This record gives sequence, structure tokens and C-alpha cells, in this order.
Amino acid sequence: YGLCRRAAFCRMVPSLPLTQWRVNRMLTYSDQTQPDDKQLRSHRRAQLMRFWFKLGWVSFGGPAAQIAILHQELVERQRWISERRFLHALNFCMLLPGPEAQQLATYLGWLMHGTWGGIIAGLLFILPALGILMGLGWLYMAWGQVPIVACVLYAIKPAVTAIVLFAAYRMGSRILVHPGLVSIALAAFFASALLKLPFPWIVLSAGLMGAWLGRCFPRVFAAVESHKTAAQDYGPAWLDDHSPLPPHARFSLLGLGKVLLIGTGLGGGVWWWLKVTGAGNGLLAQLAEFFTQAALLTFGGAYAVLPYVYQAVVEHFHWLQPEQMMDALALGETTPGPLIMVVSFVGFVVGWSQALLGPEALLASGIVAMLVVTFFTFLPSFLMILAGAPLIESTHGKLQWTAPLAGISAAIVGVILNLALFFAQQLLWPTAGNGQLDWKAASAVVLIVIALYRLRLGVIPVIVGSALAGGLWEIGSLWVAKAIG
Repeated sequence: YGLCRRAAFCRMVPSLPLTQWRVNRMLTYSDQTQPDDKQLRSHRRAQLMRFWFKLGWVSFGGPAAQIAILHQELVERQRWISERRFLHALNFCMLLPGPEAQQLATYLGWLMHGTWGGIIAGLLFILPALGILMGLGWLYMAWGQVPIVACVLYAIKPAVTAIVLFAAYRMGSRILVHPGLVSIALAAFFASALLKLPFPWIVLSAGLMGAWLGRCFPRVFAAVESHKTAAQDYGPAWLDDHSPLPPHARFSLLGLGKVLLIGTGLGGGVWWWLKVTGAGNGLLAQLAEFFTQAALLTFGGAYAVLPYVYQAVVEHFHWLQPEQMMDALALGETTPGPLIMVVSFVGFVVGWSQALLGPEALLASGIVAMLVVTFFTFLPSFLMILAGAPLIESTHGKLQWTAPLAGISAAIVGVILNLALFFAQQLLWPTAGNGQLDWKAASAVVLIVIALYRLRLGVIPVIVGSALAGGLWEIGSLWVAKAIG
């Protein structure tokens, strides 16, 4: 009887292989799930760690591209979460200060696996970038310019531009299904591109417009719902639209208080120790205070944080030179992980140049300062997600909440399009004012967009292929120059 039921289910869902159905059946939250079973929990933990660790190594391109990778992997390929739940989580993360892609990874990890899942997802999303930037920081400070590294990073930039352009197209095709939402997206694009309005004002205006549309024109959101219903069916998701929330995702005042107490106690304890001991001649405590403030007061992701950080570390504290900050931004844009990891590189350079642990321990000085900056930059993000996500999940499917969030989603499409065009301008016309187009970069962007759209290549092959092409080009150039010379 059981085999007959299983065969009947597989006939109803032909796109879901039997082995995948067994995995989903084992991992689906239902009344038959046994959360105390050690073998099941071990399998889920290992699966989660492998996925987020791999994602941390290939999440190039800033928040837009990283959100696209998360959607492609979690919603389309793995089918671990439905698209509506994904967009609901994304809208919440876009409202928060800090790196939205890392916050989204933390949110989704928490939603699927609880607190430990959110912490693992958030940490593994940034650890590869932290290790890479640590190595690049040592090369940068100790050896200066490295031609082959510069060539590899240059070759990745067309891939980054194409990924962001494709992300704007994909998100727009899913979200902008009504003229009202298209109008919000266009208004957000012009507000960010021409008027240079701060991101929080754009988000607030889009949320108010969405709330107004939901009250006066509910058919706008009826069109959104019908579009989602008619969208491509990827098969049943692990956590679907109508799946009951797992116990850990239900809001409670006790859980909220516990998260706030542990998070603030951890951050306050580390800061107090740095302040009392005077570690690094008091500079480490100063770094902790400044980057906590930057994480809490700057909305709109890394591009809102960077002007604030530049003004402080270059003009106010005089920790870095302007060209060092520009190099930090270039490395942050072309390494995996959230773009806000730029501040980790800044911490490394500050620690090295200030010789916090003495002139004989420059590398250790850079690493310690880097870890302090990273800890106090990302701790508020973990705290806001783990404390606020249960409350946000309780609003899932309610029009008075989904209408403003749908307006915010439409505005995000316009802002991402502006970001994509900014990347394209910086890449294709690197020298402003002379009108000289970089034909090699333009050709690479076109070819990569075709590969993403027509050939349906994944982001991972595109990034790896671009990096290999850049490295081989530099090696070939050196070989030819040596042969000629």
C-alpha cells in the first residue's frame, strides 16, 4: 500500500525524482517529523554546512548578484523554500541596516534549521571572503601590486556586471506584473540615478505607495498573486507557501528577550574587555565602537556604508590614504561574500599600518584588527535577524503587510537596475570624460549575458570561467613578452 501511494505521488509530480522525493519527505516539516532523531539532525546539519560553505566561495557580484544566486539555488534548484517566502524574507532584510544578502542567508538558514542554522549560514557566507581578503591584504601590504591577481580580478568584473544586469531582469519579470508596480520601480530608478535620494527614503516611499495601492486598488495584488500562481512550477518546496511554521519560527516574547540578552551581552562583553585592557593602544576599542555605529546607522547595504566609512577612516581619523580605500573597494567588489567585507580589509590595513602589536608583528596586527572589525560589523545583523524574523514570519500572507512589502520589492528592482548600469559605466568607460569604450569588456559582458539567458549557465561556471580566462591571459602575455624579449 505504501509503494502504491508513493508511485501515485510521483505520477502527480513527474518533475520530482523518487530519490529527491525521499529526501524532501525526510526533511519536510510535518507531524511525522522527529526532531530528536540524531541521524536526521546530523544529515540536515551536514547538508546545510556543505551548501552554505560552497555558496560562500562563489557569491561574487555584490548584493544583487548574491540574492540572484540564493534564489537560483534555494528556490529553483534545491526547492528548499517557496518563492513567496523567499521574497517575504528579502523585503524584511532590505529594510534593515547592514548587508542584505548576508542577512537574507542568515534569515533563510534560520527559517529552515533554527538558530544554529541561521548562525552557520551567516558565518559560512562571510568566512571564505574573510580568508581571501586576509591573504590579499598580506599581499597588498607586503608585496604591493601583483599583476596576475590584478588581471584575474579585472576579468571577473564583466561577469559581475552581467550577473547584476541579469538579476535585474529576472527579478523584474517576477515582480513587475502590474503597471502600478512598474511605476514604483521606475520612480525608484530615477530617484536613485538622477536625484541621488538616500536609499531609506526610497524604501519608505515605496512602502507607503504599496500600502496605498493595497488599500485603494487591491486588484494590483490580485495580479501579483495570479502571476505567482501561474509562474513556472518547480515542484513542491521543502518549506512551501502553506506549510506550517516550524516551532522555532513562532514568535514569543521569551525567545525575543533571550536573543537580545545573549547578543547584547556578547557584544558588550567583548567591547568592555577591549576598553579595559587598552588592547592595541586603545585603537581596537575605537574600531569596535565606530564599526558598530556604522552597522546600525547606515541603511541601504554596503553602498550606503562606504561613503560613511570613507569619510571617517580617511578624512576624520586619518587611518588610511584615499588610494588605499579605493583599492579596498576594488578588492571587495571582486571577491566573494558581501561587499561590506570591504571594512574587514580596511581593518587589516589599519592594524598593519598602525602596528597595533608592534613593528615585529605586522601580520598579527592586521589579522586582529580585521577580526575585531568583522565581529562588530556583523553582530548587529545576526541580532536583528534572529530577533525580528519570528515576528516577520507571523505577517506572512496578510495584505496589510504584504502590500507595502510588494511596493518595496518593486523599488528594489529599480535600485538594482541603477546599480547594474553604474557597474557597466565604470567597467565600459573606465576613464571618465574621454568617451573611450572598453571593447574587450563590452564583448565579455554581452557574451556572458547570452550564456546566462540562452545557454542557462549557472553563476558558478561563469565566475570560475572568467577568472581562469583572466589568469591564462596574463600568463600568456608574460610568456609572449618573454619570448619576444
